[in-house]
Amino acid sequence: MSRIWGRVAGLFRSKSFIGADKTGNKYFSRTEQVDGLVKEKRWVIFRREEDPTSIPVEWICWLNGQRKRAPTPEEMAELDARRERVKLNTALLKKEEEEKKAREGTGRKIPSIGKVEGPDLPSFIRHFPADSKGDKTEEASKEADQPRVKEHEPEIATAEPPEPKTTEPSGSGSSFRPGTWQPPS
Repeated sequence: MSRIWGRVAGLFRSKSFIGADKTGNKYFSRTEQVDGLVKEKRWVIFRREEDPTSIPVEWICWLNGQRKRAPTPEEMAELDARRERVKLNTALLKKEEEEKKAREGTGRKIPSIGKVEGPDLPSFIRHFPADSKGDKTEEASKEADQPRVKEHEPEIATAEPPEPKTTEPSGSGSSFRPGTWQPPS
């Protein structure tokens, strides 16, 4: 019962005015005892409609308890002046950048960046040797340039017998065949 009475009496206690921001919002504080602990309650009364975005960052920090002291009018004026200087500097940098682009645009053509077409695969394949020795690049490039007509042709038998599939990759040089090794199942 005393807890309820304390809260009701707390509503009628005097609140202390802490400050106001440039939009006219007023900030108040009151200390009250809750469960034997003395806590400070902080709140804002909006001048117009309740718009939390109208509260400056410094006052938000004070309301949330991130600042022990409320921001002073001198501090707020200094921060506003600093924000204004930053805005002016940003506008000046954008203007200089646009002028620089305009000067560069008149003297030379700016190359477009981006993928216009797909890669030229046959010319890319020519850079790699067909076998491990690298002496058959011309034959491989000719084969790569010819379009595939028959997709499912049987493999041409060579003089060497096919190697048995093993659990370990093996072979190098002329005996190496890509895709012959299969992992154990």
